[in-house]
Amino acid sequence: MENQLTARKLSSAALDYQRKMTNPIIYWFAMLVKLPSAVFWRLRIKDLTTEKCEVTIPFFWRSQNPFKSIYFAALAGAAELSTGALCQLALAGKGQFSMLVVDFRAEFSKKANSKITFSCTQGEELFELIEHLEVGESAQLTMISTGQNQGDETVARFFVTWSFKRKS
Repeated sequence: MENQLTARKLSSAALDYQRKMTNPIIYWFAMLVKLPSAVFWRLRIKDLTTEKCEVTIPFFWRSQNPFKSIYFAALAGAAELSTGALCQLALAGKGQFSMLVVDFRAEFSKKANSKITFSCTQGEELFELIEHLEVGESAQLTMISTGQNQGDETVARFFVTWSFKRKS
């Protein structure tokens, strides 16, 4: 039922984006063209709704650093994707926008040596911000993506500040 409620809130362009990003084959080709590091590190969008986005990154040889944990840049890529995909969903079908990461901060609290799931749950706040932007206006939102291991322990928290500007 939650997906039905979510689907009614989204434009046809947003529903199309959501379908493409949660389809493994279409997602793989899109990432190969637009963000090849996501393919290299095997990032996957596990869930994408108006409320949240979840992205997984496995622990394996391509994502590993010499200290037998996931490389910080791979973790950062997964965290950014969890916020960026949510941004793209919010912008789909709403006209022309520019978006840019203007600040990025990270906190690491535990060794990432298993599959990690990054979650950003600020969808409602983001959709509200986008809906109220007038042509020529810009706004920023710091989105938090929390990475948890399979034991639900937080391993890292990323703070990604996105800047949005509505174009004419």
